[in-house]
Amino acid sequence: MHLAPGSHVPARELTPVSGPPVPVPDPGRLVHLQFRRFAGCPICNLHLRSIVLRHGEIEAAGISEVVVFHSTAEELREYVGDLPFPVVGDPAKRLYAEFGVESARRALLAPRVWGTVLRAVARGTWDILRRRERAPRLLPDGGRFGLPADFLIGSDGRLVAAKYGEHAYDQWTVDELLALAAQAPSPGRNAAR
Repeated sequence: MHLAPGSHVPARELTPVSGPPVPVPDPGRLVHLQFRRFAGCPICNLHLRSIVLRHGEIEAAGISEVVVFHSTAEELREYVGDLPFPVVGDPAKRLYAEFGVESARRALLAPRVWGTVLRAVARGTWDILRRRERAPRLLPDGGRFGLPADFLIGSDGRLVAAKYGEHAYDQWTVDELLALAAQAPSPGRNAAR
């Protein structure tokens, strides 16, 4: 079951791969909760690079990034050490189930994703050859057919916006995220500015 804007997200603390626990919702900021695929996923890495490049803008807009993968924390540590935001492992996919995030063959079989897959694999292979990245496991925890999802959660725990990906590279761009945040009625976001 998919969550709709206006739904209440129960308060919790998520345990990231490194760093202190992360409150969701965050009483002083909006939370962009992203669900990605598996540790070392070339498609996810391509997307996360765009988030890293504009992380300052995202923070300035009063948004806290939190990224969830269906991999173990131990496995994620090998891939996400240089990311400037919390990364959470959920190998049992409990959060995925709670938020209605699914897996489907269309994640990789949808023709709209093929160009991105080729670009991501080429870039990932180049980075692996230059020893800047490690190759992902052949059989990752949770499989290869995970679909991405994005949630923007207000400081009051209300879901401001949600996007359930139709294929492996179907998520909000940074511009879309910033536009959604600008429209969000969130006293915490306004106080953070």
